[in-house]
Amino acid sequence: MDETRRSRRFAGMESQTGRAFIGVRELLLRGELARGERISELPLVSRLGMSRTPIRLALERLAHIGLLDAVSSGGFTVREFTIADAFDAIELRGVLEGAAARLAAERLSSERDLDTLREVSRRIEALQPLTIDSFEHYMDLNETFHAGLVELSRSAMLRRHFEQVNCLPFASPSAMVFPISFLPHSDETFAIAVEQHRGLLDAVGKRQGTRAESLAREHADLARRVLESASSDTAALSRVPGGALIRVRLSG
Repeated sequence: MDETRRSRRFAGMESQTGRAFIGVRELLLRGELARGERISELPLVSRLGMSRTPIRLALERLAHIGLLDAVSSGGFTVREFTIADAFDAIELRGVLEGAAARLAAERLSSERDLDTLREVSRRIEALQPLTIDSFEHYMDLNETFHAGLVELSRSAMLRRHFEQVNCLPFASPSAMVFPISFLPHSDETFAIAVEQHRGLLDAVGKRQGTRAESLAREHADLARRVLESASSDTAALSRVPGGALIRVRLSG
């Protein structure tokens, strides 16, 4: 097989694996594969209408990012997370984003480097108050804001670890956006988040690394508090991405 055909075959397999990865991940996030459930390739072949090889590779990737556990005798089980695990994941994101904000402030070469994020921040503010029709747009803009902040750190190492922790769906920057709308004081919570974005950009622009780091940590803590409220509200928790993977210990 010549190099061109080999490359095309590899690209095709990567595309199939990507589709299998997305398909299985959606099953996990919707709770269609239950916590602790043992899964293997064959049932998913018929369920997703795909061959075994891309599904096997997808399962291996999902195990690598922490959504599945490999079983020594073969196959995988759906990983179960405690509410403490979810809190720790958000805390870790806050640590990484805090470091990114500090490095961004220290390594900023020009005020123009912030132009894109300032525009994103303005577009987020313009969506207030949020409606059911603007949630998706808000989440896209919010993801862009957080990814852009990490990019400004100019640290490939930090970016790699940030992407890794974001693979846990309940830890991503926008994980708590939709659940907020089902909790009391949602407009106030959104307003605080918007103000924190503004403060972060101000701190980075003024090269105030310590302040920028503190604000980023505080911003992540807002998500933690939302999850804490959602954990006692079944309707709200069900709207947390990956909420079905989180086991909440009920009192009483």
